[in-house]
Amino acid sequence: MPQDLPITTTTVNRKQLTLIPLIFLIYFEVAGGPYGEEPAVKAAGPLFAILGFLIFPFIWSIPEALITAELSTAFPGNGGFVIWADRAFGPFWGSLMGSWKFLSGVINTAAFPALGIDYLEKLFPVFSSGWPRHVAILFSTVALSFLNYTGLTIVGYFAVFLGVISLMPFILMSLIAIPKIEPHRWISLGQKSVKKDWTLFFNTLFWNLNFWDNVSTLAGEVDRPQKTFPRALFSAVILTCIAYLLPLLAVIGAVNVNQDQWETGFHANAAEMISGKWLKVWIEVGAVLSTIGLFEAQLSSSAYQLLGMADLGILPRFFAIRSKWFNTPWVGILLSTLITIGVSYMTYTDIISSANFLYSLGMLLEFASFVWLRRKFPTMKRPYRVPMKLPGLVIMCLIPSGFLILIIAIATKMVYLVGGVMTVGGIGWYFLMKFCKSKKLFQFNNGGDREEE
Repeated sequence: MPQDLPITTTTVNRKQLTLIPLIFLIYFEVAGGPYGEEPAVKAAGPLFAILGFLIFPFIWSIPEALITAELSTAFPGNGGFVIWADRAFGPFWGSLMGSWKFLSGVINTAAFPALGIDYLEKLFPVFSSGWPRHVAILFSTVALSFLNYTGLTIVGYFAVFLGVISLMPFILMSLIAIPKIEPHRWISLGQKSVKKDWTLFFNTLFWNLNFWDNVSTLAGEVDRPQKTFPRALFSAVILTCIAYLLPLLAVIGAVNVNQDQWETGFHANAAEMISGKWLKVWIEVGAVLSTIGLFEAQLSSSAYQLLGMADLGILPRFFAIRSKWFNTPWVGILLSTLITIGVSYMTYTDIISSANFLYSLGMLLEFASFVWLRRKFPTMKRPYRVPMKLPGLVIMCLIPSGFLILIIAIATKMVYLVGGVMTVGGIGWYFLMKFCKSKKLFQFNNGGDREEE
């Protein structure tokens, strides 16, 4: 294979994603609405929260989106960031990248059914505990996984529907709040001195504005990816930033409450203060719909990542098997769903932090892969190219990398332990697959052997 040619998926498939559904899938990969931004206000006050959601996209979201746009169009195959690490540094690093991102992804997926039930229990208290809650989580996980099995075309347009319905109450709340806004509240919320929790603040920003690269694992399913991917990513960046900032400005300015009341879910309480009970209920229903969109987007990313890893020869070929009816990678969907169900019943605060830890490690490798691919294949055709030379790209990557190092540095000992165990497991998995390949225990594509020939 010529060195400057990109890898593409070996699986023949029908292109399932066009521009508008892709925009909303990216939106749900990253945000899903302003749900969950409230702790930033509690942690650092209104001014820092507003500045955080205004500035952080330039530090983190835009660089990650630019990298995703360039590499997804240069390597338009399923697997995304796994392909990039594989082409930059070889199959070992591609496999480790896949382990880090897959584990962080399925753990995040497990959080969404439970989060949806948490919102639903406010309307139906029977789901607060016991077997009704367990059955609701299990049923919702299986049902949503089956929806994912029906194909990205259905999932993509369903994401458009969910996005519109879940955003509408925030648009109405922001419009109704305009006459009540007092700008001085954007600086102070009435408490003279509140101790700032910078760990919570930065983790909240990171949680709400990351995962832009997850959609890269669907690149092989996108119609005309060279044009569609950059447009979708930049549109999703604008949509996400507006969806966070406008409700934040409106609620802070219109509602006179103390800073410590800004817990997760406060937007629903604020909606009742601004307009009444009906808007609070709509936002709570919108939160449930948002968790559905988040689940579908993340499950799709994880399943197609496994398909892409099989195309590369990192996983056995059966991971690339598609459904005859829906053209979806049913093995990847099934495995991701089973892990999701297993994790969803655990107390996983530290585990989710560990997922962020693993994601941070993967992103550091991703930034390194991006810079190295520019150096390794300088003449390779890139349908979208970040308009910078190598020194500028290094600087662009160093800034968010510094933030990733901060996230890693503030992790707890338990997070280091769990993250370390998962990393060792990922390394062990690579050598296990290498052993299986040498003994011909499974069938593999030959893409993963390229760097070792």
